Amino acid sequence: MRMGRNWMVAAGAAGVAMGLRRAFPPSFTFAGKAVLVTGASRGLGLVLSRELARQGAQLAICARDAAELERARAELKSIGGEVLAVTCDVSDAAQAGSFVSQAAERFGAIDVLINNAGIIQVGPMESMGLQDFREAMAINYFGTVHTTLAALPHLRRGSRIVNICSIGGAVAIPHLLPYVGSKYAAVGFSEGLAVETARHGIRVTTILPFVMRTGSHWNALFKGRRDREVAWFAIGASLPLTSVAAERAARRILRACARGERFVTIGLLAKAMRVIHALVPGLVTGAAAVVNGLLPAPGGAGARDFAEPGWLHRPRVAKGPWMRLGDEAAERNREVPGAGPK
Repeated sequence: MRMGRNWMVAAGAAGVAMGLRRAFPPSFTFAGKAVLVTGASRGLGLVLSRELARQGAQLAICARDAAELERARAELKSIGGEVLAVTCDVSDAAQAGSFVSQAAERFGAIDVLINNAGIIQVGPMESMGLQDFREAMAINYFGTVHTTLAALPHLRRGSRIVNICSIGGAVAIPHLLPYVGSKYAAVGFSEGLAVETARHGIRVTTILPFVMRTGSHWNALFKGRRDREVAWFAIGASLPLTSVAAERAARRILRACARGERFVTIGLLAKAMRVIHALVPGLVTGAAAVVNGLLPAPGGAGARDFAEPGWLHRPRVAKGPWMRLGDEAAERNREVPGAGPK
């Protein structure tokens, strides 16, 4: 009887160990791995690429602006990275496919795809036209779909896909309606992808970060009363209590990728928002409606407004010591014209 019990305990322990190995596969290093990063010429994509270059990854990066992309390539090469830079608009399926094909041809395989490219439009619902929603979906959602579908034939067992989504893909944030809709779609795609690729040994990680201190608020697109919209958004993206340092976020993202984690929320506020929303979604929606009432009222030309980058409309209130961390991040991560290491 004792031997039987011991055998059952041993078998149970072996089963648990096997289950844990499947749920949490061993980490891998990025050294020598072929890693594709979209939207890598500035902001979080550049921060991720810097860390990957330091860890010895073979990098393929893309962005829409050729000049910005070349500056990023030169910087990454100076760190010691092997870098392929391809000018690409991921909202175009043909361009996304070409980027992936060039990377696979250059490196012989694709080990990691990081879907980071995205845009954000800030302003009240009344200022957003149909084109704003289409553009957000084209880049934030279909950009992820295009590169992923192109990369799947080149991925092997043990490969990784990381989709940089947003807390705005789980909880509605006021004055970001096109962005929120597209990120909800991206989260759904990413989670569904994780389910369907598991049988092939491909790990998909969905990332929901809170506001990151990358400096990207200066390149966000603003509509409505632009100076007032820039004020609240830029200050929130610069203060330590309301934003997460980009370098810290990048390290957490890459650690999650290496571990094969499936779902990661970054930032204490983001974690709290997700939990509360899961328990009492109506309460969170009501609270967001109250916040919306405190944000700038609609103005300008409404949906006929042109979306313009924040650096064109920086108000006086968004200048001062409270903006120091955001401004330093913008300079460091090439989020202002001519910024960043030369």
